Amino acid sequence: MSAASQASWVDRGVLTPAGVRGPRAGKSAPVHLCRHCGVPLVTDATRESGFCCAGCSYVFQLVHEQGLEGYYKIRDAVVAPVDQVVFQSRDYAWLADLQQAAERTVIPELTLEVQGISCAGCVWLIEKIFHKQPGALFIETDAQLGRMRLRWERGAFDAPAFARALQSFNYLVGPPGEEPAVPESKRLVRRVGLCGAFAMNIMLFALPAYFGMEKTFPYAGLFGTLSMVLATLSVLVGGTYFIGRAVRALRDGVMHIDLPIALGIIGAYLGSLYGWFSGREAFVYFDFVGTFILLMLFGRWAQVVAVERNRRRLLSMNARPQRVGVVDAHGVVSEQPVEQLRAGDVFEVRAGHVVPVEAQLESVAATLGTAWITGEADPRDCRAGARVPAGAVNLSRNLIRLRAAQPWSGSLLAQLFQPSGRDEFRHRLLERVVRGYLFGILFVACATAVGWWLGTHDVARTWAAVTAVLVVSCPCAIGLAYPLADEMATVALRRFGVFVREADLWPRLGRIRKIIFDKTGTLTLETPVLVNPEALQALAPEARAALLALVRDNPHPVSQSLYETLLAHGRVNGREPMTGELREEPGFGVVLQTAAGEWSLGRPGWRSGPQEKCHIIDDTSPDAPAHDTEFACDGVVLARFRFADAVRADARAEIEALHAQGFSTYILSGDRTGKVDHMAAELGIPFRRALAEVTPAGKAEWVRSLDAEDTLMLGDGANDSLAFDAAFARGTPVIHRGVLEGKADFYYLGRGLAGLRRLFEVNGTRSRTQGWLITFSVCYNLVTVAFAALGHMNPLIAAIIMPASSLLSLAIVATGMRRWLAARG
Repeated sequence: MSAASQASWVDRGVLTPAGVRGPRAGKSAPVHLCRHCGVPLVTDATRESGFCCAGCSYVFQLVHEQGLEGYYKIRDAVVAPVDQVVFQSRDYAWLADLQQAAERTVIPELTLEVQGISCAGCVWLIEKIFHKQPGALFIETDAQLGRMRLRWERGAFDAPAFARALQSFNYLVGPPGEEPAVPESKRLVRRVGLCGAFAMNIMLFALPAYFGMEKTFPYAGLFGTLSMVLATLSVLVGGTYFIGRAVRALRDGVMHIDLPIALGIIGAYLGSLYGWFSGREAFVYFDFVGTFILLMLFGRWAQVVAVERNRRRLLSMNARPQRVGVVDAHGVVSEQPVEQLRAGDVFEVRAGHVVPVEAQLESVAATLGTAWITGEADPRDCRAGARVPAGAVNLSRNLIRLRAAQPWSGSLLAQLFQPSGRDEFRHRLLERVVRGYLFGILFVACATAVGWWLGTHDVARTWAAVTAVLVVSCPCAIGLAYPLADEMATVALRRFGVFVREADLWPRLGRIRKIIFDKTGTLTLETPVLVNPEALQALAPEARAALLALVRDNPHPVSQSLYETLLAHGRVNGREPMTGELREEPGFGVVLQTAAGEWSLGRPGWRSGPQEKCHIIDDTSPDAPAHDTEFACDGVVLARFRFADAVRADARAEIEALHAQGFSTYILSGDRTGKVDHMAAELGIPFRRALAEVTPAGKAEWVRSLDAEDTLMLGDGANDSLAFDAAFARGTPVIHRGVLEGKADFYYLGRGLAGLRRLFEVNGTRSRTQGWLITFSVCYNLVTVAFAALGHMNPLIAAIIMPASSLLSLAIVATGMRRWLAARG
């Protein structure tokens, strides 16, 4: 089915956005989901196009053009929106080196990391793309670890070409890094599997006793012994997980959620062991022990796997600057790690790469971007001798030469890339709940022991009552349903393009009152917006092919914006980029010389004659016009493109909503004061809360002065790294730079800020749901513990009420979380 026909059927309600048949949507409740990723469409423009962003539109077309529509039948209902990286040039020289080394063997093989895997559909798509490559032999993709293993025919396969093909589908390939440790979820699932088998077999041997098996039955003793052995194995395999974590928490002075779970396991097991040795069935709760451990492990696995799934979408290696070519006294260039750079060394930086240290420009001219390091959105045109700050990006098409003014160890970039540790946030409310639970149960157990001993002077009956109290007071609501509420909240946020990386984000969110935004790339998009796309639409096919050649692999923000628009809206109509000789004049533009003529893209008046003089725009003016760029052929202007640094489409509405909910918002930027003030006025943020021209160190100092364990920092560039370290919680909208995503508690994708408000809404729903769980747990324990203390509890009743309470706890979680999801479609 073609892209156009599928889109038509989606509009008519016969196909769902995932590309499979579904019920016809009623006219009163149209489905407004992105056709590619499935996230809700929040603006009229996106609803009209059917896509949340240009990236999703482009990948949707690409999938259908290559006959890979099956992806939409097996992918998850909602996947991450497409990142802007699909339109950006990326250097895979490192991969070419790895391939060259691998091809020294008979059957070359490589293991690589992949960013962006989220479901079985991603694995299917990656493997289909691989087998389309010449020389491809074998691929094995591990979705849990985000890694793939490739084998190919020597001399026939192009690994960088395969990586670029994956990038065009929103999957980034990275070096393998260190061999990953076995994920906690994988270790837990092994425990769950074994304990599941143990629990089912314990129930198999316990059921005959519940159905009237006499003690004189020949196999009664064997059944009891097997139940004891299996329960012991369950404690050793699964119970030790909670006991060990509880002991470590106590050593650190923390009342962890695992402490009551460990107490329940130990109490039930020791009581049952005593009953088995003494032959007293009233003490034997082996079936309870096995089932309780299984349920607790399952709840913990569900919580861990949800966060790990979001983490594995990212590459593990950070974006430390690449090796640089150092020029020796004889003019010979040798690749060296940036750590070996010394002051006075002459080195080269390729197009799109980062200048690792502060340096002096040796090349005649260069265009540099500093948004990543200073927050200034506009590129800089530099001449020989100019000072170039560490972290500037080479936006020229050619490599540039610089002379280092400092070693790597003294570079600002080295400081920003310095890893920072952070202790896990202690959930004080949960600690109080756990402390109250423990004190309450231990008090009741002691009171039961005293009461029964004074009333009966019977050790066996006293111990039986105490054991029953410890068994029935199992913390199912805390141990099972609490983690599942976190898991459901994490999964729910994926529908809105928000991905939680750290489990302790949830208790942090409840304290947040101040939200700090970086400007460039956070409140605005990474690239300027084309204000007049109709100028692009009016171009002839030949002109569009020439324009595609001029902007492809060009790191300049204007070129990136045009390239994105060309691909996303299908303006090329299947034509290949025009071939010819490309050359660049830094600071002015780029020229394509072909047999049909000279095509140019650059400043107004640069190639079109003196009458079209360049107009210097005052960007600090609140009413500053958009930037002009001319596209010409042989000096004749074919189109004038206008660009603007626009805020995200829903930014004003979302910030107003955050203000209405009681949050204070701030802008913390390195950009110029006029531009920051203009944006603050546009978004309704008071000028006193909009700080401009702030250095990375200044940002961190300001955040520390503001923070009272209630700040959330949102940023995208290396200049936000130190502020991230100082903030109480942190998030980023960009995951392809390898800087902040490794520090962020969460990341959010797409072109809007709606996911941020959804994050707080989901957390509010989760907190209320967990409040209901605590209420239910208190009521449950008041009733069941009272029965146990009065001597009315036995193993059969315990075996019934424990799973019943677990099911009720799960029902409370499901009802609370689904009600929020249903309210938002």
